[in-house]
Amino acid sequence: MADIRTVNESISVAPQITPEDVAAIKAAGFVAIVNNRPDEEEAGQPAGEAIRAAAEAAGLGYAAIPVTHAGFSHPQIDAMTDVLVHADGPVLAYCRSGTRSCNLWALAAAKAGRNPELLVNQARAAGYDLSAMRPTLDALAGAQ
Repeated sequence: MADIRTVNESISVAPQITPEDVAAIKAAGFVAIVNNRPDEEEAGQPAGEAIRAAAEAAGLGYAAIPVTHAGFSHPQIDAMTDVLVHADGPVLAYCRSGTRSCNLWALAAAKAGRNPELLVNQARAAGYDLSAMRPTLDALAGAQ
């Protein structure tokens, strides 16, 4: 099973998962999976559609919000917000290492008006460093 890191009660992040991981993800109490990894980013990675099929078969929600090296966009941030707002329980987001998933969650939370200092601290406790994103988090949170 993947290295799942809890960020807060609503979101956890992980490196690449497989369709075989989905049953354990459901058993761990997650209600939805967010795929932040583009297909074919790396040779041999499981296809998003295979994970979607496993998630849906297990009764979990699934959303694909791929983030490439081009960075993050407002539509991606808004899509992540939509998943988190409509999930009736904890969400697991994954990418290659978990970093993009954590970053996208933080951007969505900041845009929703959450305190950037809290976001940085929650990410740090999960093993992710958002210090380089802090000015963007501050700007997004201040735009409310």
